[in-house]
Amino acid sequence: MIGFVGLGNMGGPMAGRLVAAGHELCVFDVVPALRERFAGSAALAATVTGVSTADTVLLMLPDSAVVERVLLGDGLLDRLRPGTLLVDMSSSDPSRTKELAVTAAKRGVTMVDAPVSGGVAGARAGTLTIMVGGPAEAFERLRPLFDVLGGRVVHAGEPVGAGHAIKALNNLMSAAHLMVTSEALLAGQAFGLDPRVMLDIVNASSGRSGSTETKWPKFVLPGTYDSGFGVRLMVKDMGIALGLQEATGTPSEVSAAALASWAAAAEALAPDADHTEVAAWLMSRRQPTSKGEGHADR
Repeated sequence: MIGFVGLGNMGGPMAGRLVAAGHELCVFDVVPALRERFAGSAALAATVTGVSTADTVLLMLPDSAVVERVLLGDGLLDRLRPGTLLVDMSSSDPSRTKELAVTAAKRGVTMVDAPVSGGVAGARAGTLTIMVGGPAEAFERLRPLFDVLGGRVVHAGEPVGAGHAIKALNNLMSAAHLMVTSEALLAGQAFGLDPRVMLDIVNASSGRSGSTETKWPKFVLPGTYDSGFGVRLMVKDMGIALGLQEATGTPSEVSAAALASWAAAAEALAPDADHTEVAAWLMSRRQPTSKGEGHADR
């Protein structure tokens, strides 16, 4: 049996794919309505420790603080049986993950980190990129589950926390791309250019990125801002990445500037704002020029 904790925007579709693939699940979420969605298709745990009889337990939670609260504060780790595989698929702090792995090992539990990239759409379609840190043997045991969830499953390295490290660094790059892409496209729009035409050109040129290929066309231009990943989660991941850069003595001036801009956006936006709303935040701050905004005819 697989225990699955965290049935939100990402965890719900992921657990659903495992059920559809024929896996037996015991699920838990602190929101009763989320776990009730699995009534009839999976066992519903009344408390988080109810998943402790599973051979493999997957966590899909917001951050390290929640992971630690579930494992240590709520007592799940103490209830897991020796030999259990514990998989943190959250976007967690790699240093805190390493500490948890040591604690888990003392109880005979093998902890693996396996954060994902690809958003809600990827979770629903089973096309996530899964970045796995931990022993190769554990990776191979988990591979059949990961293949249900991800289109690309990569063993990031033997050290526990390797997956969380690259996930944070990936999100730092993604966030920087989106911020500078938004600034550039808004400048072009103010100059009189059509943003769709700009995107067509950039996506055939060296400036292309996930922001130009996916985020702007799907979430910014339509004005839906519903990628399913919150602005505050992005700031959290960027902070983890910047901490890793500082701990390794890596130059990080541009990264720090990007984080400062994102932190300002998060402060100004609603608590539940989607991370793509940084584009709307930038639009709201744009200052009209004294000679007007359209200059393409000059």
